[in-house]
Amino acid sequence: MKANPKLTIKQIKGGAHLTYEMKIKTSELTGAALDWAVEKCIQLAGFDPDMGAFTPDSMNEYVEIDNIYGPQWRGPAYSTDWAQGGAIIEGEGISLDKVSETMWIAFRREGPAFSEESGPTPLIAAMRCFVASKLGDEVEVPDELTQGETK
Repeated sequence: MKANPKLTIKQIKGGAHLTYEMKIKTSELTGAALDWAVEKCIQLAGFDPDMGAFTPDSMNEYVEIDNIYGPQWRGPAYSTDWAQGGAIIEGEGISLDKVSETMWIAFRREGPAFSEESGPTPLIAAMRCFVASKLGDEVEVPDELTQGETK
């Protein structure tokens, strides 16, 4: 999952922070990395602020430095909270299909474009589908948000 990191300097709460950005397959995003990517899509798409989106410069305010654990995502939990992820599913017209007890498929059609992703829960599948429809099959995510995350 971790190949060819890109070194960048991010302005985050507590000052500038040197970080690596990792290119991750959208189908492998989970946890904080997935929620971060969803927030990135919301900001790029210019969603209505009443839906839970933040101002363009506020995203990094939700990454806090912890001296023990390093940077942590403190933003919305789109992939686990139906109040946050559900609004995206409805607003983007994402459809869900349960294919087994442990697998969901989410798909979205926008004109001729079609996105489909899977996940162990409906919210994870839908948020992966949303990210894939906006950013493609791979996403650059801060390395710190991917540590310990797996499919």
